[in-house]
Amino acid sequence: MQIRDLAWLVQLGETGHVTAAAAALGTSQPTLSRTLARLEDELGVRVFERTATGIDVTPDGSLVLDAARDLVARHDQLRADLANRLDPDAGLVRLAFLDSMATTLVPRLLRAFHAEAPGVKVVLSQEPAHHIRRDLDRGVVELGLTMDRAPDLGWLPVQRERLVVVVPPTHRLRRRTRVDLTELGDDELVTTPPGFGHSALVRALLDEAGVSPPVSFESADLATIEGLVAAGLGVAIVPEAFAGLSGSVGLQLASPSATRTIGLTWRTERPLAPPAERFVEFVRSRAWAD
Repeated sequence: MQIRDLAWLVQLGETGHVTAAAAALGTSQPTLSRTLARLEDELGVRVFERTATGIDVTPDGSLVLDAARDLVARHDQLRADLANRLDPDAGLVRLAFLDSMATTLVPRLLRAFHAEAPGVKVVLSQEPAHHIRRDLDRGVVELGLTMDRAPDLGWLPVQRERLVVVVPPTHRLRRRTRVDLTELGDDELVTTPPGFGHSALVRALLDEAGVSPPVSFESADLATIEGLVAAGLGVAIVPEAFAGLSGSVGLQLASPSATRTIGLTWRTERPLAPPAERFVEFVRSRAWAD
């Protein structure tokens, strides 16, 4: 049984006449009658009763037609979805990104891409780095914006960000422009939970400085972390764009490694769909990482 056969059944049910249905389908009446007889034999039920004026649907036929309409509609939707997804001018891109990019890089990047490809729909998911890798592996998303560069994935640097220390507006070092992390060893730290890429980055900087401040609060959201610092609940290391959002004071770090690189990543063992490939090439053509 083919989708075409089911579509012919649906047409027969709508017209109630074999000759009229054949004309609408662009086939001959004998061909349609043979197809109907074969389907009824395969299903083991009569779908239609022949009458002097045409055909009537049987009780069993009502069940068959309901299922046929559903299957034909789902098949048509699948074809439409696939055609839409594969169209580089009006398809679909699924992009995952880190929480810390929600108000900075992502809006800027998408605004520029939308100006170039207004017909492409970008479906976004905001999640931690280990979830981005999981979703890439499962095919839930095609592209990810993350700090984690995996050797088995494609990688394109998008943005380099300077990291700064944010302190409360009443902090003893608030009037400084640059500090060393060794000066903050006794302060409480507000940071992201273990397992987040930013947490690993902060820990590496602290280890480099040889300090281990106690953690007072953890949050997956860097804007929330900055707000907690502004409220006097500790200090934090965040991208420079977050400094001062809620009244904290940003201080440059003496360490030359106090940066993070955001990159676009994707699976390389199979070709990207055309809309996703277009997004990658768009990013590649712009000097985002400068």
